[in-house]
Amino acid sequence: MLSFIIRRILIFIPMMFLVSIVSFTIIELQPGDYASQYIDNPSASPEQIALIIEKFALDKSPVHRYALWMKGILTEFDFGYSFSFKRPVAALIWERMGWTVVIAFLSIIVQWVLAVPLGIYSAMHPYSKTDMTLTFISFMGVSIPEFFFAIMLMFLLLNMGVTSIGGLFSPAFIGAPFSLAKVADLIAHIWLPVAVVSLSGLASLMRVMRGNMLDMVNAPFVQSLRAKGISEKQIRAHVVKNAVNPMVSIAGMQLPTVFSGTIIAAIVLGLPTMGPFFYKALLNHDQHLVMAFLLFIAFITQVGNLLADIALAALDPRIRMK
Repeated sequence: MLSFIIRRILIFIPMMFLVSIVSFTIIELQPGDYASQYIDNPSASPEQIALIIEKFALDKSPVHRYALWMKGILTEFDFGYSFSFKRPVAALIWERMGWTVVIAFLSIIVQWVLAVPLGIYSAMHPYSKTDMTLTFISFMGVSIPEFFFAIMLMFLLLNMGVTSIGGLFSPAFIGAPFSLAKVADLIAHIWLPVAVVSLSGLASLMRVMRGNMLDMVNAPFVQSLRAKGISEKQIRAHVVKNAVNPMVSIAGMQLPTVFSGTIIAAIVLGLPTMGPFFYKALLNHDQHLVMAFLLFIAFITQVGNLLADIALAALDPRIRMK
């Protein structure tokens, strides 16, 4: 197991390097660069535009700019300078990382806490009214885009007279020290983005859990357990365990999906997370910020897959990683 973990960690290095090259290439394919937005701006003089081009090495070749950026990461752990926000990229990401992680992990908890029991109940009562209702809801959850779901929720809440929409705190609590009132205000705001980010993953997990349960209920080992006189309660426990095991691999892919989902929720709901930064960086050709964010998503993907493999091996002794 230890050798497997070490090998997977070593794979991180070339994988991250490849992601950085692909990210840089995609951004370079966009027409224009950061200085292009100032060319048609009458308030920007040619001298100011030339200064911007020189400051950010926009007159150099793409290979040269990539080499400079990579050198800063390897030698000083410097992810570059944000053209749009006029600040170091690392500082910007670190500032917004906290609430991004909180919303992402709360969404994962909600997905698993609800999806597993609902999937089990749906499978144990196949084709009942409850099962059909949950199936319809899950299909709707997978089909509805997150931004549209967020807009619908905001519209419904506004018509119901709810004012705690958008952001994570009311204006009166922004910058105030933490207290019970501020925590209550946070809960009143944060449930909305958590619900938006959780919807698609919750629906998918519930369908997967239901399908796994139905497969396991009719598996040969279940018939053997019944023939041996094992109680239905014990059989159900074995079925649930074997149905949950394949879902562990899905958990690894949930991390990048949920973190990416926070981008849309943050833009629509005005959250202080990494989403609005990434969106603005794309619009303004902010190469360093975009590439750093894509590297972060790639890192989360690798970590998620590694944790899923380790958890699956711990749950299923039949799996041997050599």
